[in-house]
Amino acid sequence: MHSSACLAQVQGGHSLTQAFEAVPSALRPGVQAISLYAMRHWGLASAWRAVALRRQPADAWVSCHIALGLLLLDAALIENGVDVSDSLQAPLGPDCPRYQVHTLVDQAVKAVITAKRGKPAQGLVNAVLRRFQRERQTFLDAVKDNRVARYNHPEWWIDQLELTYPSQWQAILSTSVVPPKIVLRVNRRQSDAATVVAHLREAGHACMALSTHAVMLENSTVIERLPGYQQGWWSVQDWSAQQAVGLLTLTEGQRVLDACAAPGGKTAHLLESADLEVTALDQDPKRLSRVAQNLARLKLDGAHVTLKAADVRDLSAWWDGRAFDVILADLPCTASGVVRRHPDIAWLRRASDLPKTATLQAEILDALWQTLAPGGQLLLVTCSVFAQEGSELARGLQQRHPDAQPLAAPGHILPQASGPDHPSGQDGFFYGLFRRQLIEKH
Repeated sequence: MHSSACLAQVQGGHSLTQAFEAVPSALRPGVQAISLYAMRHWGLASAWRAVALRRQPADAWVSCHIALGLLLLDAALIENGVDVSDSLQAPLGPDCPRYQVHTLVDQAVKAVITAKRGKPAQGLVNAVLRRFQRERQTFLDAVKDNRVARYNHPEWWIDQLELTYPSQWQAILSTSVVPPKIVLRVNRRQSDAATVVAHLREAGHACMALSTHAVMLENSTVIERLPGYQQGWWSVQDWSAQQAVGLLTLTEGQRVLDACAAPGGKTAHLLESADLEVTALDQDPKRLSRVAQNLARLKLDGAHVTLKAADVRDLSAWWDGRAFDVILADLPCTASGVVRRHPDIAWLRRASDLPKTATLQAEILDALWQTLAPGGQLLLVTCSVFAQEGSELARGLQQRHPDAQPLAAPGHILPQASGPDHPSGQDGFFYGLFRRQLIEKH
């Protein structure tokens, strides 16, 4: 019942993160597991729902409940011996509850009663699930040529990736629906990877060190209960995101700006890496408060850190006129590179969002460039795989600012599932690094 409500929230334009806040804490882990699983297969679920019903229910909860029921029923049929050679979805994750077929149908109908959706909805849910149980192959055949059902992303998203990455788009889409591993960035001012691994294993958590300051957990868990969380030994940060600060040349006492800083992962990484004078800037005061909380937990707060809430583009609202030696510009974007951990992103975005976001990013970069000292470095960061929010954005910066000298940087990092060569996998990111040249006037 709670998962269907969360999915209905996404259908209404809200994120799963927001929806989970309304779920009782005792139920949240299970609800999160089911909801995330559903979002990773939402293209398939929606396609099956369309096969079952020519007219979709006006009640978003009922509509989502049917789609979720079809997914979970198929998983139950597979786990109870149905031939899986033609399965279009991945097995249930370890955190998802398991159901017997008859129990699932019964519980799905009872959930309608509990949610007080009415007798017609009860009959509809029962009829659709019973039909799928009898005619599963018909449902499979009906969607076999449906790209949205196969790749579980909107059609426009699939088209965009196919255009940009003609030999890699299928791998990107397949990777994007695989749940990620949890990676911790160790706070080098408080601990190291070997110490963190030792404490995690002592507490019964399977893990491994990825580097001297990165640790990967094998299984999902409640982060706040892990050893070292309260002590500020580490932060959760994907392996791709951890590469940002290492691209910058940092020296003691530099004046550094972390633009669009919330929730503060990269702000903390900067402060862990050197003794810097850091300004963390974000437009949302509420999100900026999370930066303060995270820095306090990591024991990185103090007079050397300034938090400012303002629109980056309005220099008069936040800049004191003193140039920055380093700017980390982690720009707002479609977040197309992090759908492994936030699968609702794919269903919340629209094709029209891409040009709008790219325009906003260019405006922010133009404002930030004015605050960068000659010889200073600006790192352009987006958690996106779309060229408009990466390579094209970087090219535009160079065209508008002749004094922007490109330096060595990874460019687009594509999503990657965990495997022998890359234990943790990685999210999709773009990194472009620039130095502001001093142009002599003649």
